[in-house]
Amino acid sequence: MYMAMNTNGERGQHWEAQLRKGCLEMAILASLWQARLYGLEILRSLSEKSQLDVAEGTLYPILSRLKAEGLLQSEWVEAEAGHPRKYYWLTAPGRRRARDMAEAWHTFSASLATLVEPVLGGKR
Repeated sequence: MYMAMNTNGERGQHWEAQLRKGCLEMAILASLWQARLYGLEILRSLSEKSQLDVAEGTLYPILSRLKAEGLLQSEWVEAEAGHPRKYYWLTAPGRRRARDMAEAWHTFSASLATLVEPVLGGKR
């Protein structure tokens, strides 16, 4: 596979954005593991717990797709002050998908950590 090179002959930093993008669905499902959350709470959880800063314009289409796939359910709830909020939660298939993704991630990341440890010189 051909990779574009920058003027220094190195790949750009595009790889990090691709890595984060690839983990986004799993991170969203994981953020809903313990509680029903509305969109802004999901964004905050992703930012605080995983350093994934996601735009609303990215989050809501993914939530919509996950709901269409039967992995999430949602409900509008009137707020005491302000606008109603749409809360999301995992369905049984959504919980299975989250667990499957987390197990695959755990295995993959542990293997990759072993591979890259020499690159980091044991600094972990």
